[in-house]
Order: sequence, then C-alpha cells, then structure tokens
Amino acid sequence: MDIARVLMVAPVGRVEEAVIWYERLLGRPADSRPMPSLADWHLTSGGWLQVFEDSERAGSALLNLEVPDLNVALAELKRRGLSTEPVQAGGTRTRFAALQDPDGNRITLLENPVA
Repeated sequence: MDIARVLMVAPVGRVEEAVIWYERLLGRPADSRPMPSLADWHLTSGGWLQVFEDSERAGSALLNLEVPDLNVALAELKRRGLSTEPVQAGGTRTRFAALQDPDGNRITLLENPVA
C-alpha cells in the first residue's frame, strides 16, 4: 500500500471556536476550509491536521506533534496564551508536554521521540 499523506483529525463540538484555538496553537490560520465544518493545516508535506465538527466524537482525539526543541515550542505557546501540563521524560532522550483543546482533545508535543 502506497500512502501519500497522513491526516490527524480532531473532532470538535463547534468548529469556528476550535479554528480560533488551533490558530493560536499553530501560530497561523488554516491552510484551507474545504467545507464549513472542516479546517486543514498542512503541517508537513505528508502530514495534515484537520479540525472537524462532530459533536458525538468531540474530545476523543490524541494528537502527537514532534517538535525540534520543546523549550522553544513551549515559549511560543506561552506567548500565544496557551500553557501545557508539566514537561515529562519518556525514556532516556524523549521529553514531552501536553495540553488540551477546548473540547478535550489532547495534543502532545514531543522532542526526540525516536532514538
């Protein structure tokens, strides 16, 4: 199977409120709004984040985002008015910190997730 792209989907209760929050998280507007209930951010050439209005599933996503420098990412979030749970270690090299969107979807920032 040849896979061209991986899409992470965060189901939310109210897409317009979620879009504002994810714009703060990512530091930029959505790359596309293909339909009123959906917003896309093209994070890498093969990885997209979609925020999709789905009240029944809202808050059920676990999203992991690898960052090159966790301290820099946390400082950026702080400037944007967002805070994470305390930084934790995962093994000998990995560090991570998590936060939740307004619906309870968990976003974890990971540094060095693969040894």
